[in-house]
Amino acid sequence: MVKSRPIDTDGGPRHVAIIMDGNGRWATQRGRPRLFGHQAGARRVREIVEACPELGVDYLTVFAFSTENWKRTQSEVAGLMNLFRRYITREAKALKANDVCVRFIGDRVRLDKKLVSMMDELEALTAHCQTVNLTIAINYGGRDEVARATKRLAKDVADGKLDPDAVDEETLPRYLDTCVLPDPDLVIRTSGEARISNFLLWQSAYSEYEFIDTLWPDFTAAEFKSVVGGFGTRERRFGAVVA
Repeated sequence: MVKSRPIDTDGGPRHVAIIMDGNGRWATQRGRPRLFGHQAGARRVREIVEACPELGVDYLTVFAFSTENWKRTQSEVAGLMNLFRRYITREAKALKANDVCVRFIGDRVRLDKKLVSMMDELEALTAHCQTVNLTIAINYGGRDEVARATKRLAKDVADGKLDPDAVDEETLPRYLDTCVLPDPDLVIRTSGEARISNFLLWQSAYSEYEFIDTLWPDFTAAEFKSVVGGFGTRERRFGAVVA
């Protein structure tokens, strides 16, 4: 397991999180079914992961499937779950060869047992990789994550393992799915929508946001480099006033 390190606020972002939006619209514009867009989006992930080392991005977190996405049609959900299984099968060796440590966040209870088993196997396969830390959010929602974390925290209090008077703003993060990760420096959302959609609500309190019009399947490594490069021009104050 890769240990969390302090966020470096100088230069480029160490941790970039991406809301990969626009797959469905991309497919519709081409007269194809929505799943065609999701397949194109999955292929785009590899390109962005491969671009990370050159840009100094140590951590990449992508929003693949939210807790709200179960509301989509049964055929689309089934297609997405099958796509996740195919992605793991197809990319596992390449991820390990490229020294990419993969972890999944989100509630696994509702996921297919076969998929969960494959997720566990990929995490184990890449556990000692260090060049890039790729976190994939599946059946993830920020509110759901905080609720699950709060339950675990409350249980520790009830069991006498945690003093309630000792609970502060540093306590809850230890119970979050992302407990071993630094908070994201930069959150990117593609497709032109200016919403955070229940993604990393606690973790992104001081993140910079970039909302871009490009649909996810068209989001190239070159555009990623441009967005990451622009991060260095921002002044991050973390609530303070700079003299």
